Amino acid sequence: MNMSRSKRIEEIAVALTEQLSVAETTGELDALKKMHEIFSDMTYYKNNPEDLRTIEVPGDKWGRKSLMALMRGKKSDNKKTVVMIGHIDTVGISDYGSLKDYANKPYELTEKFKEIDLPEEVKKDLESGEYLFGRGLFDMKTGDAIIMSIMEEISQDIENFSGNLIFCAVCDEEANSAGMLSCVPELVKIQENEGLEFTALLDTDYMTSEYEGDENKYVYIGTVGKIMPSFYIVGKETHVGESFKGIDPNQISASIINRINLNVEYCDTVEGEVSLPPITLKSKDLKPEYSCQIAKTACLYFNYATQSSTPDEVMVKMKKAAKDSFQYTVDSLNNQYEAYCKMASRDYKKLPWEARSFSYEELYSMVKLEMGQELETKLNEYINELIEKEEFDTRDKTMKIVEFVHSLWSDRNPAVIVYFTPPYYPHVYVEGKTEKEINLLNAVADAVEKTKTDYKVVYKKFFPYISDLSYGSAPKDPVIISGIKNNMPGFGKTYDLPLEDMQKLDLPVLDIGSFGKDAHKFTERIEKKYSFEVAPELVERTIMNLLK
Repeated sequence: MNMSRSKRIEEIAVALTEQLSVAETTGELDALKKMHEIFSDMTYYKNNPEDLRTIEVPGDKWGRKSLMALMRGKKSDNKKTVVMIGHIDTVGISDYGSLKDYANKPYELTEKFKEIDLPEEVKKDLESGEYLFGRGLFDMKTGDAIIMSIMEEISQDIENFSGNLIFCAVCDEEANSAGMLSCVPELVKIQENEGLEFTALLDTDYMTSEYEGDENKYVYIGTVGKIMPSFYIVGKETHVGESFKGIDPNQISASIINRINLNVEYCDTVEGEVSLPPITLKSKDLKPEYSCQIAKTACLYFNYATQSSTPDEVMVKMKKAAKDSFQYTVDSLNNQYEAYCKMASRDYKKLPWEARSFSYEELYSMVKLEMGQELETKLNEYINELIEKEEFDTRDKTMKIVEFVHSLWSDRNPAVIVYFTPPYYPHVYVEGKTEKEINLLNAVADAVEKTKTDYKVVYKKFFPYISDLSYGSAPKDPVIISGIKNNMPGFGKTYDLPLEDMQKLDLPVLDIGSFGKDAHKFTERIEKKYSFEVAPELVERTIMNLLK
């Protein structure tokens, strides 16, 4: 192993970690500045400063930017180019409590941990001396440092390097991926203007054990996707003193949660790998005040991981789940009402509720049938007003659009409207069907075979954590694209994706990251040996193989 490189990676990783860069703060700019300083000191960028530039996030209130570093080999006119990404932002530090002042100081924090009680596994890792702690050190500034150190070495002998590298150090990965989404169109411009042949999209985001006792280290070729099926639930309001005269949207919501939450029926299985089942991310009713009237509407949305399911397929499943859950609620209410009537010596009459579910696209069509072009006019006016309201985030705005369109419909009966909430991350399945996919699979196989290590390195088909790798390509089937656009209210206005540019990139993707534990926890830490020695060699060998 290259020990001088190992020390340099640690040095860069710690320097980046010391720049506190919590997502959606100006700290992200501090990390970018430090990264820019390190690149600017490299021989290549001293001689070619135009190849180091920043990419602004349009309209960003924090003024955030991403860094794009292009490195052109001088040995031959090799157009092959490996595109690499890494994010510079982190999650917050409130979980560190009294140690928050040390959260971004790895050496000091590691020493401080020796003074407090820790979970047994964390304590064992601390005492081993093989781990280093710090917010963002694991997720993912060590990964950034791996790429930067490799580029630094290549910079010193650029005359003997054949091929090209592009590194996008992106902001906002932990929130809305604004950094990556603003870099995608720039990558397409570079590819088209300079005739470069992009081979793959490589990320060095973190890797960890997948289950208790897991000793494997993973290389992921492909990535899981994410979609957020959401439910706008319209009940029927009533006074609490006349409970059975209404239908509580919270009860329908609870039935939907019970039907979908962690239900393995909705897992994708591809080549023996199984995606995680959906899980609730938010659930609430929309009643603005306290009163003795039950809520009329509620909403909820789920994190839904995909490996093969497309948006149109997910919509079909979710509409059915909504209708089935609604019917379950109606049946349950009738059973309870019948029992109540018997207890109260009253005549039982079946409750009038009909289980109904519609997609947002169907709702929009039904309202347009009533209003014609006036719907589009009113909706555009409403969206323009909504865009200016900073008190609502992107997800809130999407729900508010559904609420607005539904308010224009003459039908006031209970229903569930199913729609998609941003963000959307397409899955990328590297099957080995195209030349680029075959070359990537071969490049990684060779890198793993030739990297001598005691660790067991295992290939997997899908990076299991949501990441910006998803934006290296996009589905080309118009049915899939319309399934997203037509069922994500405000698409192109309150939320947008550069779908055409993603389709043009059309890159197979992979992740070779540092190893550690407890990402997004205050005990976040990296294992130094694998992260500083083994992962960098795997990354370098893969890059060189892709440029052959």
